[in-house]
Amino acid sequence: MPELIKKQEEEILRYPRLDTVLMVEKVIQDHDGEYRKKSLWENLPKKMMYQTFCVIIDYLLYSRKISIDNEGKIGWIYYPESVDERIKNKHLFWSPN
Repeated sequence: MPELIKKQEEEILRYPRLDTVLMVEKVIQDHDGEYRKKSLWENLPKKMMYQTFCVIIDYLLYSRKISIDNEGKIGWIYYPESVDERIKNKHLFWSPN
């Protein structure tokens, strides 16, 4: 695994700025499940290189803030404020019976 990360670091020419990452996060939250990867990139309010956009998408997938369904649409799945409420509902959890 560390070899894969090291190889990816060598291929990245530009790292995104924080405001760029936050912009992409906001667009994904506002258009939850509407866009596929390329159409999301085309509909961003500020243009950026596709490679930089891919780095942001990879980061959001790795940090488990977004998911991609079987149609290829990107959805926002990170809701930390509702975790406490969900944990109280024990009947929603899977148990090996």
